[in-house]
Amino acid sequence: MTYKFLISGRVQGVWYRKFVSEKARKRGFKGYIKNIPDGMVETVANIENEKSLKEFLEILKEGSPYSIVENIEYQEIPEIKFSDFEIRY
Repeated sequence: MTYKFLISGRVQGVWYRKFVSEKARKRGFKGYIKNIPDGMVETVANIENEKSLKEFLEILKEGSPYSIVENIEYQEIPEIKFSDFEIRY
């Protein structure tokens, strides 16, 4: 399954993407993370099951030491296969 996440709060310019991508890679998630023009961060990831979804949400909530995550919206989207987890610009 593939999910798209939109994260709002203080998540741009605070190393949020770097911290999330490193943790996601270490835990074997595949997908990408990027800043979007409205100040939020978008993440798309392959999620295997409910347990993996909860684990990924915890990574997104934790963020970086300088970030403040106020809200995370997510939805399942059509399947996209990724080979790694990357930061997109």
